[in-house]
Amino acid sequence: MGDVATGSVPMVEVVRGGRVESVHLGHAVICDGAGDVVEAWGDPAAIIFPRSSCKMIQALPLLESGAGRDLTDRHLALACASHQGASIHTGLAQSWLGDLGLGDSDLRCGAQVPSDLEARDALIRAGDAPCQVHNNCSGKHTGFLMLGQHLGAGPEYIEPDHPVQRAIRAAFEEVTDMESPGFAIDGCSAPNFATRLDALAAAMGRFARSDGRDKRAEAMARLTRAMGAAPELVAGEGRACTDLIRAMEGRAVVKTGAEAVFVAILPALDRGIALKIVDGATRAAEAVIATLLVRLGALAPDAPVAKRLTHGPITNWRGTVTGHYQVRLG
Repeated sequence: MGDVATGSVPMVEVVRGGRVESVHLGHAVICDGAGDVVEAWGDPAAIIFPRSSCKMIQALPLLESGAGRDLTDRHLALACASHQGASIHTGLAQSWLGDLGLGDSDLRCGAQVPSDLEARDALIRAGDAPCQVHNNCSGKHTGFLMLGQHLGAGPEYIEPDHPVQRAIRAAFEEVTDMESPGFAIDGCSAPNFATRLDALAAAMGRFARSDGRDKRAEAMARLTRAMGAAPELVAGEGRACTDLIRAMEGRAVVKTGAEAVFVAILPALDRGIALKIVDGATRAAEAVIATLLVRLGALAPDAPVAKRLTHGPITNWRGTVTGHYQVRLG
């Protein structure tokens, strides 16, 4: 278990003018529902920060504690989301906070300019500043607040020794079946626990096989179904996660994380996927996850999102086609 670059392999080539212009290296692992590795590229034992790809794991204590028993699929999808701050996202976050008797100031994720252009332009026209509900992690943080209330814990729920984060770390280590070697602070200020890539893929495999036989399996299955039922909340219009989940008609779900991490949960195939691109390039992570979904038969190769993510084309500001992607998985 070492440096994330060690043992990485070429995965995505960027071609311009008939020549390979750039190469993205990475690692990828496919596991079955028992957590066993089925196929791997690069170093399965590479230590990574899952970043936002593990939000469904972070949401497990919300359900297992009973705090979120009455939440709808839409609330749960938002808890697992890296959304773009559109009104569909912020409206739900605000109403959920209101139901808890809380407001924007109770969040600890920080204000973020929305990625959604309509929402961003509306703020500019109104002369308003972005709020914390615009943060792409506001749904996750509202879930943290709900869990904190249920536990009778204090308001500083992002502190590593807070009961909320202790519950999340325990769930994370249990579903990955390994002790985390440490944590870093994520973009939203919450702890993000490091793990091996194969352990993350194994966790996704366990999500895929969850059958409701116990409280954890029931929570895993419910979160997976919620993401599949509301892909527009998981990311947003034009985003890879939303488009891929829609293309698979909710039968499988995917989740991205910062610095080019991607995971997938495929219940019908009893498979989980985790991948990491070493240089942090999102375009490469999207290309590889789409390729693996096609490889496993979860995504139609002629689906527009599959073509867009795995090949392109790459265009310039005038709309001229200048190149394309090539995924090399062997």
